[in-house]
Amino acid sequence: MGVDKLANDVIDEALGCTKIPKHVAIIMDGNGRWAQVRGKRRTFGHKAGVDAVRASVKYARQSGIQSLTLFAFSSENWKRPKEEVGVLMDLFGLVLKSEVKRLHKNDIRLKVIGDLSSFSESLQKKIHKAEALTANNSALTVNIAANYGGRWDIVNAAKQLISKVQSAEIDSSAITEEVFDQHMSTARLPELDLLIRTGGDHRVSNFLLWQCAYAEFYFTDILWPDFNEDAFKAAVEDFSSRQRRFGLTGEQIMTQDPEHKPC
Repeated sequence: MGVDKLANDVIDEALGCTKIPKHVAIIMDGNGRWAQVRGKRRTFGHKAGVDAVRASVKYARQSGIQSLTLFAFSSENWKRPKEEVGVLMDLFGLVLKSEVKRLHKNDIRLKVIGDLSSFSESLQKKIHKAEALTANNSALTVNIAANYGGRWDIVNAAKQLISKVQSAEIDSSAITEEVFDQHMSTARLPELDLLIRTGGDHRVSNFLLWQCAYAEFYFTDILWPDFNEDAFKAAVEDFSSRQRRFGLTGEQIMTQDPEHKPC
């Protein structure tokens, strides 16, 4: 029995009847505060947060989650101190270089979503190279949201559709929610099921605004560097305990999905 197979069996047994979300997004908050309570500079926390990313990717891969979207750098984060932004950019490049082979070995696809035009040419090349290497992997898609904003995503999709209408590629009457969704940065990914935010704040901070319309929210006080596989498992179990109605009544859901019962 292979190591991955054994790990999957252990996860399956531990989860029991837990219903696994297909697409999970995480706002990775609390790196700076984690460092400050330890008397360190904020940048120390960002480096420590890389271990939490590894743990989350590992858990997602083993538990059967299809897509994991991580909010790494928002379009508003450019306003942070120049030194901190510089460290984040350097860290992003280093992680791309050091982790992409590990992702590829584990059949994980890497995708970076956001406005990449603001990044240095060298960083853009590293992103494209990592995406190309892992493009055909299928066990899990890890989406890194970098220089990303939910409003930007919606406006960007609208611009694409306007261009297509102007070129007569599509008629404006044919634009539906489904068509609009196909022009978002998360096109061809499963619908967002679960949005997790660490660090204690209860807001979405301009993250996946379109995509989180019917997502379940899970907020935890755990600071991101301390968010490990057990913490991720707790979030998934909480998600599994909820009845998702999508506008229907609870009775209708039970009729359509009689197996959706609490453990």
